[in-house]
Amino acid sequence: MKTYVPKQGEVKRNWHVIDAEGQVLGRVAVEAAKLLRGKHKPQYTPYLDCGDHVIVINAEKIRVTGTKAENKMYYRHSGYPGGLTEAAYREVMEKHPTRVLELAIKGMLPHNRLGRKLATNFRVYAGAEHPHVAQNAAPRDL
Repeated sequence: MKTYVPKQGEVKRNWHVIDAEGQVLGRVAVEAAKLLRGKHKPQYTPYLDCGDHVIVINAEKIRVTGTKAENKMYYRHSGYPGGLTEAAYREVMEKHPTRVLELAIKGMLPHNRLGRKLATNFRVYAGAEHPHVAQNAAPRDL
């Protein structure tokens, strides 16, 4: 008896829409990462891209619990000495409402070339509209 391993062309990819309005940031990111990895499918293979495509809408209406809105910080570095920049959660949400959710989802994917490939399979939109109507994406409840 041999273990079944799906080939890249055999994987059927679906599209899912997650509405983040009023949802907690981490819960939405976990669900999106699970769909991107393909862990909800019986033919899940850890080293293959067998996941689905994910569309997240209403990212500007996402919420965080506790005091994270004031205390959570986001860091980035320019590569130069002294080039560390920090921004609070509230500042990032005002300027780029989709970036918070993008960083949360990317942080839950593998940190290798597979994770970088999986990160191309999701889109985050601040409002309720998205241009992927033709894909007939199924709504996903959390």
